[in-house]
Order: sequence, then C-alpha cells, then structure tokens
Amino acid sequence: MNALHFTSDSLVHGMREREFTVNGVPGVLWSPADATGRAPLVLMAHGGGNHKKHPAMTGRARLFVNDCGYHVAVLDTPAHGDRQPTAHDEAELAALLAARAAGEPEGPVVVRYNAHLAELAVPEWRAALDALQLLPEIGADGPVGFFGNNMGTAIGVPLVAGDPRITAAVFGQHWPDVLVEPARRITIPIEYAMQWDDEHITREQSFELFDAFASTEKSLHANSGKHKELPRFEAESAARFFARHLGTPATRA
Repeated sequence: MNALHFTSDSLVHGMREREFTVNGVPGVLWSPADATGRAPLVLMAHGGGNHKKHPAMTGRARLFVNDCGYHVAVLDTPAHGDRQPTAHDEAELAALLAARAAGEPEGPVVVRYNAHLAELAVPEWRAALDALQLLPEIGADGPVGFFGNNMGTAIGVPLVAGDPRITAAVFGQHWPDVLVEPARRITIPIEYAMQWDDEHITREQSFELFDAFASTEKSLHANSGKHKELPRFEAESAARFFARHLGTPATRA
C-alpha cells in the first residue's frame, strides 16, 4: 500500500496547494481552489537542478490549474529539492562541471546520470499515481497526462512507456540514446519541443528521438534559440494539447 500523507494545505496563486509525501518521497499537489467533482490530473516532472516548487513548475501549474481546471502533481526527483544527494550524485555533478570547464560535451554525463535518476524515479511516480488516484477528486479512472522537459523527459519517457494510465504526454529537449527503445513503445498522443540552436543537443538527435515515438498523433515544435531559451508559450500549447486529449473537468462551482 502506497501511503499518501498531506503535510500542508494552503491557497497560493489562486490554487489550492497541498504538499505531501508518498512512501517518504516529497511532492506537491495543486488543485483548483473552487473545484467540485472530479478533474483530470497532470503529472509534471521538473528539470535537472530544479525542484518541485521551482518557478517553472509553479508557473505551468497556474496555467494548467487556473485556466484548465486540472490537478497538477510534482515530485522531488532523487538528489533534488528536499532530497539529499548521495556520494554518487555528488560524483556525477563533479563530472558534469569538469566537462563544462574543459569545454567538452555535457551530453554523455547528463544522459548517464539522468538514466540513473529515472531508474529510481519511475517507480516513485507509479506509487504516487496509485495514491493520488485514491483521492475522490481525481479517481482511479480519471484522465492522466504527463509533462516534462530535459530531465523530466528522461523520467517521463520510460514512465509513460510502461504505464497505460497516462494517455497524453508533452516531452522535450533530451538526447535520444537510452530513450529510443522506450519511445518506440509509446503510442499515445505526444507533443515534443526542441530548440533549433541548442548548443548541447543537435537537431539530428532531437529528430531521432521524436521519430522513435510510435504515436500516430505526434507534433514537433522547433523553436529558434539555445537550450535554455524555450519560449514560455510552449506551456500554453501544452495546455491546449491536454485540453484536447484529457477533456474538461467535472462541473465546478
């Protein structure tokens, strides 16, 4: 049994914000403040070096919650947020900084480390989804989507590939390498964002991962700019994408 414990309950940015733990893993659930009945759930994984309540997470949550009427859940990935890094995490961070200082490609280190984190995080996300679906405002048969860029994609692709409860997903900005095989098992609608001038991930690498998805409905969004210049309007596109595939929430007050 996956034990969900709420540790706080407050109103933030017009949303109901409840911090929680599932089997000791910290997370946050944002919900419409005036909700009555059930609504779809979007699982949102943060990027590397960030945490569950990073401004990028809260900003997207406000869009999905206040504009779409959805619930949004985020977990702290191992070694991020309220979770302490291990010696292995510290060694991988040192390797990344060394590659950066030497002007060497960061991709090999990031891919290796993100794959390690995904192995730990995917079971945690499945347990969290089990627990969240027991809430009456979400329900065991309610629509579930996934959103994640960068490290969030490294976690999200194997998670979505193995969990049929997730029926629509938004990914972006990651190397293909270890993700091609699970991407070939994904057939649900997806949206994928890339940066045309990304200094870390080549266009060909982005194309390779996008092409691997077996989805019959998939859209590639290529924006000009470098890796950290993903336009904010991509979140608005994701909201429209989820509205098409997750539907509208139950009647609200």
